[in-house]
Amino acid sequence: MAHQYRYLSAIEKAFDQIVTATHQLINQYSNDQTHAWALHSPRPDAAWLETALLDYWYEEGQDGRSTRPYIGMIAAGPDLLEAVAAVNAAKSVFSQVLAEIKREEKALIPELKGSLPARHPALASNLSGAGLARLNLKQCWRHIPVADAPVERVHLSWYTSGRSIKRLTVAAVEQKLMSMNTDSQHVEILMKTLASVPSREPLAQVQTLAPTMRANLFFIDPLRDGRDRRAMNVPLPLFIPSIDGRLPLHNQPTPFPPESRTRKVRSDEKLEEEPFLPSLRIYRYR
Repeated sequence: MAHQYRYLSAIEKAFDQIVTATHQLINQYSNDQTHAWALHSPRPDAAWLETALLDYWYEEGQDGRSTRPYIGMIAAGPDLLEAVAAVNAAKSVFSQVLAEIKREEKALIPELKGSLPARHPALASNLSGAGLARLNLKQCWRHIPVADAPVERVHLSWYTSGRSIKRLTVAAVEQKLMSMNTDSQHVEILMKTLASVPSREPLAQVQTLAPTMRANLFFIDPLRDGRDRRAMNVPLPLFIPSIDGRLPLHNQPTPFPPESRTRKVRSDEKLEEEPFLPSLRIYRYR
């Protein structure tokens, strides 16, 4: 029980620091005379940034693995960049404490999803008044993207072919099947299919990722490692170091990702084209 109280205290403190640092960032942005752009808002003002950075909630029916994007760019001077760094530092602490709780006291997760927003009346009011379901922990700890250095040009485009590939042993896949209804004929067929695989053969579980906006940054001067460009996902507003408060040249991407995915098959593709166990998204390597 003492461990639980310690974990709850640590995660509450970390969450409070995220909220405090985020409000300080929003205030700094409100005071700064700087240029900004947002894909879905004609006026990316402080209210827009507050909505983007304090959206910690699941909407009804939202996929538990997904997060809502707020795509935009903000030209940032030293004070604003310092405020962003403080928010990201707080998010890192929150993520570390959360990982420890998941590892040691996983049963606390449902409780803290209710207790954390209750500590901040404005957030709790937002949660109940907007019909939002519960706290989305990933939206709490995801970092605010920041460019490494001043940028000459940004090219934005939807990335729709992302996949997460997790390498699994045959025994691990068998455990996943055992956790299902083993009396089901379908599961029985899957178990027999898996039995045909050598026990030492590695398998892969594939998760198709939600479309995300990707920014290709072209730096004014090369970075210390010699790179003059970088690609990064930008689910939250991208803060770009700027001396004069102006944004770099950038394109205007389509408001929403294309409906169809156009994933090219690479010549070095290591997985078979068709899933071996479709129900678990398990593939064999070639």
